Amino acid sequence: MVQLNVLTTEEIEAMHQATLSVLNDTGVILTQPEGRSLLQDKGARIQGDKVFMPPDLVEEALSHCVSQVSVRGRGGKTEVLGDGSLHWHNLGGAPNIYEQSTGKRRKATIRDVQQSTHVMDALESVTTITPMYTPQDIPGELMSLSMYRHALPYTIKPLQGPGVQTKAEVHYAVEMAAVIGEPKEVLTLGISPVSPLIFPDDVVEAIMEAARLGIAIGPLPCPTAGTTAPFSISGAVMQQNAEVVTAVVLAQLVQPGLPMVYCGRLAMMDPRSGQVLSGVENGLASAATVHIAHRYKLPVNVYGFSTNAHTLDIQSGYERAINAIIPALVGSDELSGIGEMEVGVMASLAQIVCDNEIAANVIRARKGFSADQHALAVDVIANAMQGNRNFLGQKHTRDFMRGGELLQTRLADRRTWDTWEQDERRGVAERSQAEADRLLREHEVPPLSEAQERELDKIMAAAEKDLVKT
Repeated sequence: MVQLNVLTTEEIEAMHQATLSVLNDTGVILTQPEGRSLLQDKGARIQGDKVFMPPDLVEEALSHCVSQVSVRGRGGKTEVLGDGSLHWHNLGGAPNIYEQSTGKRRKATIRDVQQSTHVMDALESVTTITPMYTPQDIPGELMSLSMYRHALPYTIKPLQGPGVQTKAEVHYAVEMAAVIGEPKEVLTLGISPVSPLIFPDDVVEAIMEAARLGIAIGPLPCPTAGTTAPFSISGAVMQQNAEVVTAVVLAQLVQPGLPMVYCGRLAMMDPRSGQVLSGVENGLASAATVHIAHRYKLPVNVYGFSTNAHTLDIQSGYERAINAIIPALVGSDELSGIGEMEVGVMASLAQIVCDNEIAANVIRARKGFSADQHALAVDVIANAMQGNRNFLGQKHTRDFMRGGELLQTRLADRRTWDTWEQDERRGVAERSQAEADRLLREHEVPPLSEAQERELDKIMAAAEKDLVKT
């Protein structure tokens, strides 16, 4: 595997030591009584609304972490994060959808959650799925749970749970997961603290409850360098690390050995506008995040396909390719962002299909190539020079064609001008949308049983009664 480093071993260790210093000397804002008591019993200091964690407490919690996290789909396939493979999943939670056919943006609905999941179920580069959209046609209190409920019938791939923020959401998500299998095997949950270094009561309760139930957690802090984190990449990554590590400490104190995925979602601020941007700095920050996560032997999930672009244009192509290839070559276990547009507030079916091919290219780049005796082909060159000086008919050529030396693309246009000019679907965007439409028509997903559908509806009805404020 091709691999590069953006931090030295000494720099990674310095980041870890700085994290210990922040947690011990600066502390985190955490007021939830049970969480404070649990931390205090293990040696943390309490002062006002802050909790200060000594290095030995942090190191002990990190020592309980496991290096692999598995999630199984209802079709039976299990993906293992941390097994050396590069896994991919999509952007989660976009409120808007871009329609390639009209060039317009609109609010996402439940139907968009269903269709995007359906398309991703058919794409080989998408290994796990997260509900793509936050549907705007339902009450906000039910948004996360509805995303999960309406994605379940449309894929047999591993379906990672939505981001949850409360203990109640954890319980309802676990109940829905139980409809398709053992929740510990088929569910993971993302839980987000607030940057900088703030752990609201609901978030602490959600982390602890998921840990009690044995559900794999992906802490999801989303700091922005320059506004909610230092503007230096290393400082922002280090603060993000302190936020992730705090969640790790809480979860491991409740359930030592709980599977956890280290998730990095650091973004940069554009000083000209104050907006979040997706430049090459995102790729570098993601790569640094991979380094520090692997310092703790945790599987890591970071941004891959991030872009500020509003359409499937050149900017979208180069930003997502750069931001994916850097952490991929550093050794990320999972990259997110398939389908993402406009820094995560929009997505599209065409972009999902296009990203499936970009992901295949990134996987091919990470694979590298062989330089063994067979690949160097000294005898093959000699034979060709004694004959017609053509390699096309050589067995060696067939071996390497079949062995994956050349990635055979489906969307990238490699035809001549004359052939291309005659095609009504000249662009990658148009061909991507056409492929998405075809998959919606032709790709079949084994449905849930009627009993499973009724049970999911029953759970959602209970959640609505419990959570929706009238």
